[in-house]
Amino acid sequence: MKKNLLALLLFTATLTSCQDFLNLKPEYQISDQSFYQNQNDFETALVGVYSTLRGLYSTSNILYLTELTTDNTEIQWSSPSADEMQMDQNAITATNAYVRSVWSVCLYTISQSTTILNRIDAVNFDQASKDRIKGEAQFLRAFSYFYLVRLFGNVPIANQTFTSPAQVAAADLTLKSSEEAYQLILSDLTSAETLLPTALNTTKTRVSQMTAKTLLGKVYLTRKNYDLAAAKLKEVIDSKQYSLLADYKTLVTNGNINLTETVLEVDYLSGQSLGNNYSALFTPAITSMAIFPNNLQGAGRIVPTLDLINSYEPGDARKAISVNDSVTLIGGKKSYSRYGLKFVDFKATDLSDGSVTFTILRFADVLLMYAEVLNEQGKTSEALPYLNQIRQRAKLAALSALSQTDMRLALERERRIEFLYEGHRWFDLVRTGRAQTVLNAHFASQKLNFSVQEFELLFPIPQTEIDLNPALKQNPGY
Repeated sequence: MKKNLLALLLFTATLTSCQDFLNLKPEYQISDQSFYQNQNDFETALVGVYSTLRGLYSTSNILYLTELTTDNTEIQWSSPSADEMQMDQNAITATNAYVRSVWSVCLYTISQSTTILNRIDAVNFDQASKDRIKGEAQFLRAFSYFYLVRLFGNVPIANQTFTSPAQVAAADLTLKSSEEAYQLILSDLTSAETLLPTALNTTKTRVSQMTAKTLLGKVYLTRKNYDLAAAKLKEVIDSKQYSLLADYKTLVTNGNINLTETVLEVDYLSGQSLGNNYSALFTPAITSMAIFPNNLQGAGRIVPTLDLINSYEPGDARKAISVNDSVTLIGGKKSYSRYGLKFVDFKATDLSDGSVTFTILRFADVLLMYAEVLNEQGKTSEALPYLNQIRQRAKLAALSALSQTDMRLALERERRIEFLYEGHRWFDLVRTGRAQTVLNAHFASQKLNFSVQEFELLFPIPQTEIDLNPALKQNPGY
């Protein structure tokens, strides 16, 4: 673990420069002399932190953990990897590459953010710009810790900047309690919301004050601090900075950049190795299909389950936009095959280089979280209008006269459909205590000999980390 963190922490602080080789300093000292010297350096470093989000989303690492592990999706590829099968069967081991990737990317983002925060006060430049950069770095660090704590429970916390290998070796980089991680997350986000600009950024790939408030509301909801969650989410609603789009399809197809519903997004650009691989993973592995230019073949690795397709209510406008069960073949014939449509670039000439933007946070989530909070406060009748806003957009009838228990189930169903392929399902089921009940019932209905045990509500600490530092303790059950 320490060796791994050493590589991460020192790499983020190491930027090479041209100088006489006779005067070279140790790598970990170069940044003290040649970088983090002015506002432009910090702006450049911050762009680098944002770019790490691609590691979570562009290759679908986070979707393997949060969608393929659920009743939403499954594999239809004849030769999946062992790591993919582990996700699909909820039989994940500590050597799983997708688990390791999410762990590493989050720690790397945390390390980069911490370096910015620890160095910025020593440099003189415009205070408003400095506050904004600090707020963005705090958000990104909290965002990454929030993923880690929900997926792994206890996590390493290292909020100092290391300037030598000896400092890393002397640091306490063991796992800390999830409570300690949450306190850091809340501290970062409450600070960020005071430092970030109230106005929206020109691009929603960058955060502003309401982005922090949205994530803060989600953290409070996850921790069942309903009063605090309600207040924060209401601030986002009352800001009037976001609104639901009339057409759901606009959210998930080409050109879905900087939409009024979007709170935070990751943009992709094809043709420059800056695309995503959703077009491959979400579509069938059929050689004779004709849904892409040049009749390209998908991979069938994260496709909707039959249970998911059957869960759409009659008349739900989102179904034809989100999923399909009939693929057009060369020659015009149709063949039965389930596949996903959201975020798929049907103009792509390279299915691993799609250009459709991925939405991390959006206003529909704010509305449904607020409805959940109100319901948990015993205000079910007040919660209904927020749920019904989402249903109205989907061309569904409004619900009425629900009990608190019925409302919980209605929200669960609505979130499943609304946020398919957006990485919410696993977290929603774990947060509400419904993961084992729902997923085990799904497996049983399919006559599959899979199950989710209590200990599997947390993922295993990557074995590579434990091999490097035996003092780390594996999560129970693995």
